[in-house]
Amino acid sequence: MIRLFEQHYVRRQRELDGMWRYVREDGREYSLPVPGCVEQHPELLTYRGKGSFYKRVSVREKTNIRLEFKGVSHTAEVYFDGAFVVHHYNAFTGFDGVIADVEPGEHEIRVCVDNSFNEESALHIPNDYYTYGGIIRPVVLEELGNAYIRELRFTPVRQDGVWQGVVEAWVENLTGKALDLEFTASLAGARAAGRVSLEAGRAGKAELSLSCGEAEEWNPDSPRLYLLHTGLLSGGVAVDDYIERVGFREIGRKDHRILINGKPVFLKGFNRHEDYGTLGCALPLQVMAQDMDLMREAGANAVRTCHYPNDERFLDLCDERGMLVWEENHARGLSLERMCNPNFDRQCRDCIREMITRHYNHPAIVVWGILNECDSTSREGREKYQSQYEQIRGLDASRPVTSATCKHFKDICLDLPDIVSFNMYSGWYEDVPVKERHEQEMDWIARAGGAGKPVIVSEFGAAAIYGCRDRGRCKWSEERQADIIRENLEVYREDPRLTGVFIWQFADCKVTEEEWFFSRARCHNNKGVVDEYRRPKEAFDVVKELFAGMNGGRRDDKTV
Repeated sequence: MIRLFEQHYVRRQRELDGMWRYVREDGREYSLPVPGCVEQHPELLTYRGKGSFYKRVSVREKTNIRLEFKGVSHTAEVYFDGAFVVHHYNAFTGFDGVIADVEPGEHEIRVCVDNSFNEESALHIPNDYYTYGGIIRPVVLEELGNAYIRELRFTPVRQDGVWQGVVEAWVENLTGKALDLEFTASLAGARAAGRVSLEAGRAGKAELSLSCGEAEEWNPDSPRLYLLHTGLLSGGVAVDDYIERVGFREIGRKDHRILINGKPVFLKGFNRHEDYGTLGCALPLQVMAQDMDLMREAGANAVRTCHYPNDERFLDLCDERGMLVWEENHARGLSLERMCNPNFDRQCRDCIREMITRHYNHPAIVVWGILNECDSTSREGREKYQSQYEQIRGLDASRPVTSATCKHFKDICLDLPDIVSFNMYSGWYEDVPVKERHEQEMDWIARAGGAGKPVIVSEFGAAAIYGCRDRGRCKWSEERQADIIRENLEVYREDPRLTGVFIWQFADCKVTEEEWFFSRARCHNNKGVVDEYRRPKEAFDVVKELFAGMNGGRRDDKTV
């Protein structure tokens, strides 16, 4: 399944899921599922290196083909009938390539994949989550006419109590001659049309505004969604279409709070990795839906996509369920030395651009995040934080930005984001009273540039191995994990200065052995309130108990 709704009626589109031929760089051949991780195969459980996926496809008539890859881990080179199409780095953002004038008949797609750690890769490094290999998200083949809608953006704006929808489309001309086309949009009972003129082989932009006075707002309690239909016509004949699912909502900030449509919201959330037992990071919809159901059962209204952009289908579920999303770029725990990798700035810019370009229309996304626990204590590091915040604001001024810091009392970047977020593991890494440590942190934040800003506890928690029970409540036991989470939540729920908390983490996930085996039992990050197979630990019920009715110490407001 590509998305949870139809995106095209005019444009021909088909999924290329199924079994693909995979050839490792040493010549060994396998038949592997796509989407999937190579580590699913019993002979490839720990394989890290290069390989090529092959798939034969047929077309009935001469056409232009667009190949869209939702995620390949982590470096990909795509070939069509042996000719190079596109290169891409980063497992967690989508990319595409267009092949013009494809003749009828059978053709071969080859995708060269590399998940190794090397100096070319600034972001995929040995880390506290696993870098799997393979085509990990869906692949789509589209047949295009002379022009197609490459990108579509919807921005809701409320004017005098009436919702307006600003629709922007970037249209690509695939021919060697100029084109003059009609661009249409319909949404929530409103319709508009305009013209877009395209030079030969170039792209152009169309923009329309729709007055949607009958539209209902999207909010966490009532996540009303609408289908935005757009199309291209030539001489009155439809040549392309693009459908997005959107919601009418505004995000604001006031008095330490995040506002959704003018109402304060307190974020009660989980940090969630895309990782499941034997499946790796190639999660099917069934697992995504189960994760959503379990988080909802626990009382969560928010999720953080640590530490990379998530699968669009999961974001679709968040849109449907009213689950608020903090989505962040792909960079975790990088030292200044690693941030000075010559590829770091470019790979971060690409990730941010692809994340926002592809996920802009999700109403559930209310915060953009960057650079989790990276170097924010040096002048060079600050320049990189500032550059990335500026890039995001240039791409999307409608959502606040933040970054989760663990540089307590040393961070020099707290004045840069709209929201201050910090990771705190009182009771686990530091055996200190939670309340005392929390007050020290909040006082420092106010002095270090965070005064007047919303504040989020972006990570807290403890590790436990599923089924490890101990009457003495030793570390790694379910009892100790539950105790630590309870103590933290009881402090945070009484603090009106906070606008949200995110438990680390929802489910246990695999980590890379390099650099992490000595501090991660089973080579897993075991801080999930459920294990890697979604079996709840004792802490799950503690979260469920304390999330109920929690709104950050403000019992008398209308927080949702």
